[in-house]
Amino acid sequence: MPEGDSVYRAAAKVHRALNGRTLDRIELRVPRFAAVDLRGRTVVAARSRGKHLFVVVGPDAQGRDPVTLHIHLKMEGRIHIHKAGERWRFPAHTVRMLLRADDVEVVGTELGLLRALDPAEADRAVEHLGPDLLGRDWDPDASVAEVLRRIGERPSRTIGEALLDQRNLAGIGTVYRAELCFLRGLDPREPVESVPDLRAVVVLARRMLLANADRAVRVTTGDTRRGRELWVYGRDGKPCRRCGTEVETFRLGGLADPDEPSDSLDRIAYRCPSCQPARATLGPSPTEEKL
Repeated sequence: MPEGDSVYRAAAKVHRALNGRTLDRIELRVPRFAAVDLRGRTVVAARSRGKHLFVVVGPDAQGRDPVTLHIHLKMEGRIHIHKAGERWRFPAHTVRMLLRADDVEVVGTELGLLRALDPAEADRAVEHLGPDLLGRDWDPDASVAEVLRRIGERPSRTIGEALLDQRNLAGIGTVYRAELCFLRGLDPREPVESVPDLRAVVVLARRMLLANADRAVRVTTGDTRRGRELWVYGRDGKPCRRCGTEVETFRLGGLADPDEPSDSLDRIAYRCPSCQPARATLGPSPTEEKL
């Protein structure tokens, strides 16, 4: 699953490639929307909201309503941008979306979600999300307060699950969860109600995503050398960069929405046992599974 900064960068690239251009070829290779024809329409914008990507296409010559393409990359999705006519470097059968304007092609492969919606439907599709850590509407006071309110509604939940739940705050994936918990000295299994300074966690999350919004390679350590960019993510069994203790992993997660069985947050979590000590009052999580 991509992090919010990855989707933010993808949206920015699509915006630069297509904004103000008229589409002369479009293919939506999903059965429900395969007949959608947006040729002759102008791309108005491409933007992200958390992990969701939107391409806004204006009305046609007859004045028919604008259309918003709603995209979620999920696990395997990718956005490719290249000159029209160039040979694809990916299998054609993986293509789910093709947008061409003059000499530019934007291709989406293995997309987890692709829909053509009217603007109001597109807004409703993300109205459940918490404040977007990379959103232009982020307010250092009001947005943080709203995140704290949402997370605080389930105080016995683990901080690791709360950070992944896009209903609380939009943009964090397993990489940022691991790095945030490490930098704040938190065991991801610690209950929200026991986190000493939850506001500091939210503020740091915003800082980290902003710092990486325009970077091709994500860095949380301050060290851009290859292999040294992250503190604990991807370092199972390797020594902690700070203290040398072996980094451990376990599965941690539950349901973002208890009434929606398909909405799972079950993901791998990382922890340095020394830098992120478990509190004596912390019992084993019923959703934790040791690897």
